[in-house]
Amino acid sequence: MTPLKLELLGMELWRIDRHQLLHHLFAELDAGRGGWIITANLDFMRRFDRHPEMRDLYRSADIRVADGMPLVWASHLKGEPVPERVPGSGLLSLLAERAGERGRSLYLLGGAEGAAAAAAEKLRHQHPGLKITGWSSPWVSSPPKPEELEGTLAALRAAPADIILVGLGSPKQEQLISALRPHFPGAWMMGVGISFSFIAGTIKRAPPILQKTGLEWVHRLAQEPRRLSRRYLIEDLPFSFELFLRSYLERRR
Repeated sequence: MTPLKLELLGMELWRIDRHQLLHHLFAELDAGRGGWIITANLDFMRRFDRHPEMRDLYRSADIRVADGMPLVWASHLKGEPVPERVPGSGLLSLLAERAGERGRSLYLLGGAEGAAAAAAEKLRHQHPGLKITGWSSPWVSSPPKPEELEGTLAALRAAPADIILVGLGSPKQEQLISALRPHFPGAWMMGVGISFSFIAGTIKRAPPILQKTGLEWVHRLAQEPRRLSRRYLIEDLPFSFELFLRSYLERRR
């Protein structure tokens, strides 16, 4: 597959929908090739634009797709629209379903205490053919230190999986994936943020209408105001208007 791509503020995004992305991932697995997917939201884009070390980190992934309505809107303003938002949290269940159908396995890495285990149990119940080789919630620094990787490497080698999902939030999950990739070249890896807690039911996702209208962040802010208010209101919200203006001006040029 040779997908259409666009650049937003220098970040290359694939212009594909979630089903095309899954088709590519499993075709690559069948060919014996692994890779790394980033589902980029507005916070990713802000870090990418503001911090050179984040730019290098996010560019090292094989695929980046738009997870976040501001990126979808910006793609339209630039005149190179992506077909849809591809959220990591929404992709997880579809990925588990396809893995069960294709005889592929998952490993759940990270998440809040008990979230990965609860998510594994629920996913197995929803998709009876799904193989989950294991789960763990290690504590690692940002970026991870070599001595902190030893236990995770041992766990993943003891329970090898085709797809490794890492739920630590960004940029920690991407830093961990970057460190793990050379050891598991045949596996696909993807950061999924807080998705294990969504699947487990310990944190509720925003209603579909808020997800579709780009207001999911309001729901998350109401759930965790102390942790998220600075990121959403002081850092990301002003940056969104800059993203829209710069994308429009790029189109005019």
